[in-house]
This record gives sequence, structure tokens and C-alpha cells, in this order.
Amino acid sequence: MARRAKVLAEGTDLAPIDEDAAIFPISVAAGLAGMHPQTLRGYDRLGLVVPSRAKGRGRRYTARDISRLRLVQHLSQEEGINLNGIRRILEMESRIDRLNEQIDQLTDTMRQMQDAEYHGNADLPRVFTAESAGLVHMGRTIVRAQLALPSR
Repeated sequence: MARRAKVLAEGTDLAPIDEDAAIFPISVAAGLAGMHPQTLRGYDRLGLVVPSRAKGRGRRYTARDISRLRLVQHLSQEEGINLNGIRRILEMESRIDRLNEQIDQLTDTMRQMQDAEYHGNADLPRVFTAESAGLVHMGRTIVRAQLALPSR
């Protein structure tokens, strides 16, 4: 099915659509999401789905925004969740996505360090230093705040 969406009837391959490209005006986005344009304006005011703005201040929705609109509609109509609950769910999903990105970055860093260690590179940067008391500091050295003593 994904392949069929990328090929026209004439057999010409199309470039995949960037999920973050703001290309859909409100009328098209409303049609794709199965909603009335006024509903999209309301969700924009509430901050549930905030589209980009075109030069003429018209709303432009991305494919990701349309997926989010469908999720909001599903949660509202089929799950019976109110808009404040939906806002909270969307915030948590966004936080989970950010945390997953951090995990991916840390995993990549760890693999690079393991590869460098495996290949005998002894000049690896230290990621953190841990004390016996359990405190963790970023980098190789422990930076301690020095208290200023009054001069005599």
C-alpha cells in the first residue's frame, strides 16, 4: 500500500511527503481529518494542534498535524476524554518522544565510545565521574564550589 501511494497511474515515482512540511490549508486539513474547519480553529486556540502560518497569516497544516487531529478526534469521540485530558495526553506523548530521542543519542554515543575503546583508542572523553557517595558529575573532574573564608 505504501508503494502504491508513491506511484502514479502513469508509473512515475513521487518523492515521499515530508511529515513536517506545512502544505495543507485549513480546508484540506479539515477534510483529511474528517472535521469542520471551525473545529480546527478551536483546537488551535486551545493549543491542541497549532499549525504553522503562511505569509498571509493563513493556517498551514503538516501531515503530522493531521495525524494529531485524528488522534484528538478519536480520543474525544470514541474514548470520551475531555479536551483538558487530551491536552495532557498529547503533552505526555511529546515528552516521551523527546526522551526517546535522548535515549537514541545516548545509545549512539555509547556505541561510538565502545567502538573506540575496542579499537584501542585510549583518549576517550569521560562522560561522567561518580563519587563513592553516589553523586554524579559531568566530565572527568569533580568541580567543587569553594567557600570564601573571611580574611584576617
